[in-house]
Amino acid sequence: MSANKDRFELEKDLLDSVQGKGAVDKARVFVRLSGPGWLQSAITLGGGSLASGLFLGVIGGYEMLWVQWLAMFFGVTMLCAISYVTLSTETSPFTNIRRHINPVLAWGWLAASLLANIVWVLPQYSLAYGAITNNLFAGAFADSKGEDGTKFMITILLMFIVIPITLSYGGKGKGIKVYEMILKVMVALIVLSFMGVTIAISGNVDWGAIISGFVPKLSLLSEPSSQYRTFLDAIPSDAARSFWQAEILTLQRDIMIAAAATAVGINMTFLLPFSLLAKKWNRKFRGLAIFDLATGMVIPFVLATSCIVIAAASQFHGKPFTGLLDETGATVVVNEQSGKYGDYSKMIDKRAQSEGLQDVAVADAEKQIAAMLIKRGTGDLAGSLKSLFNGSDVVANYVFGFGVLAMAISTISILMLISGFCVCEALGKEHGGITHRLGTLIPITGILWPLLWTSESSAYLAVPTSVFGFVLIPIAYLTFLLMMNSRKVLGNHVPTGINRLIWNGLMGLAFLIMAPAAAWKAWTTSLKIGDNSYAFGKMALIAFIVLVIVGFFFKEKEDKTA
Repeated sequence: MSANKDRFELEKDLLDSVQGKGAVDKARVFVRLSGPGWLQSAITLGGGSLASGLFLGVIGGYEMLWVQWLAMFFGVTMLCAISYVTLSTETSPFTNIRRHINPVLAWGWLAASLLANIVWVLPQYSLAYGAITNNLFAGAFADSKGEDGTKFMITILLMFIVIPITLSYGGKGKGIKVYEMILKVMVALIVLSFMGVTIAISGNVDWGAIISGFVPKLSLLSEPSSQYRTFLDAIPSDAARSFWQAEILTLQRDIMIAAAATAVGINMTFLLPFSLLAKKWNRKFRGLAIFDLATGMVIPFVLATSCIVIAAASQFHGKPFTGLLDETGATVVVNEQSGKYGDYSKMIDKRAQSEGLQDVAVADAEKQIAAMLIKRGTGDLAGSLKSLFNGSDVVANYVFGFGVLAMAISTISILMLISGFCVCEALGKEHGGITHRLGTLIPITGILWPLLWTSESSAYLAVPTSVFGFVLIPIAYLTFLLMMNSRKVLGNHVPTGINRLIWNGLMGLAFLIMAPAAAWKAWTTSLKIGDNSYAFGKMALIAFIVLVIVGFFFKEKEDKTA
């Protein structure tokens, strides 16, 4: 027997040993055998989740605590369906989709996952750089921080750390186990770091508001968070009030969309089935797979992201950026020496150039709103927490910084791993071999992030990239909704009766929520080249829908020749 077969036989024997036993005995074995769920946790707890949580707290406060857990609920529903389909067929879902559902959806799923990896890796390196220069080694980089040479040096160093970790997965057997163990440690470090931050500020927060914040408040899609209402009402000009309300709403929607996208991204839907197949799990493991997702992914995600939102909300929501404004008597004075004055002046200039506002004086309430909307980074959050840790830089910066760095490194590694899966499926090659190893190197394009991102907040890069990923996620949702109802794919394993009703109800609801939101975002997205703006989102959306419709006719032809 190979080492890999020995490992699989051991796992199967352990699983058989608890059949018919109590929940405690099963849970003990399930925890020992868990793995793929922790890989999902390592990617979802990345730069996107940190940035989304940070900016949810900044822009919406405790009122937005519900966004990430709700997105995770729908996302994990889809992942459970993916694990059910994969373990029921014990074959590649990409091949099944291509042959039995729709080749356009199959290739769209693969291409979107690979493209998401290339895009999402950019903010991970940016986030890691921010943690190193703002939190862990701020003194060492005090003079060179912000220079491209420093950015490239740190990025290359990180690559030399991540590549060997990722390639250990290719060893199969023991290599997969070692890789999963490394990621479990990283996820634990992430969760403990942010729980520590929340415990430290527990005496300074409104727990009643926090509890109510977990209840969905869909009105935030159409109206600003309540904290801004006093300032908006204080603006004398109706046109100026409308401008700032639109600015706040745009930020709220983008950040909520980013949070939804990072809870379960399309590349995560590609990772799960092939990480299950790599462990040689089969139909007997379906219950374990769902338990693995709940304990290895959902619980760490909800704990960590909720702690981030709570910490950011308590420190930043409804508060102007520290040091930017100064109230002299009854007048708000702007400090032009503030490090964030550039971001502030851009917003004020945008307001001044808006129709009907060119000759309208900027009111104090407008200045305060503009200062509240300034993008914060990881250094700002750690710095603001310093006083809560008795002035200790060690706790505020090092504990927080290590959690952020673990987030970035684990996510970069998983994005590389998924890219290897994508390349193997596209070329029809065996996973874990030389093709997989070469494919994992595709996301090294992340080294280019200093050239593609120049914002003062390195964490914020995760927000626009996550909005991009959100537009792609309905591809996977539609694909696996169709697979769960396909007898060609599942045969006798198609859910029946009440189970089929529950699956379709939850998956259908997830698709009906995500698809219109993603379509709206794509429809309203334009590409600006020079002075011209092109409706790129509309054209891409229409072209893809047409191709999908054609694909449903083509798949029958491909199915007959398969």
